[in-house]
Amino acid sequence: QVQLVESGGGLVQPGGSLRLSCAASGSIFSIDVMGWYRQAPGKQRELVARITNTYRTFYPDSVKGRFTISRDNAKNTVYLQMNSLKPEDTAVYYCNAAHNSENYWGQGTQVPSSS
Repeated sequence: QVQLVESGGGLVQPGGSLRLSCAASGSIFSIDVMGWYRQAPGKQRELVARITNTYRTFYPDSVKGRFTISRDNAKNTVYLQMNSLKPEDTAVYYCNAAHNSENYWGQGTQVPSSS
C-alpha cells in the first residue's frame, strides 16, 4: 500500500509559478510510474505529467513547456513545477502512483489562479 500526500497548492496570479510536492509513505524507487492529474469543476480528471522509474517524462500539449515533473527517490517525493500559470490551470491536482496494476491516489490539493 502506498499513501500519497500532496502539498504546495495556493493562491497565485496568472503568469506566476507554484511547485507541488507529493510525499509517499514508502519508497518510490521501484514504482513504475508517478504522475500528476488534475480535475476542474464539471470536467473529467486529466493527466498533467508523468515520470517513469527510468525518468522518462510525458506531458500533454496543454502544459508542455510550462510544467516539469521530477522525482527524488531519496526523499520519496515527486514534484510538479508549474510556470506561466493560466486561469485554465485552476483545478484540484492529484498525485498518482501506478505499480503492478495498482493505482494509488493522494487526497488532492487545490490550485486556484486568481485573476
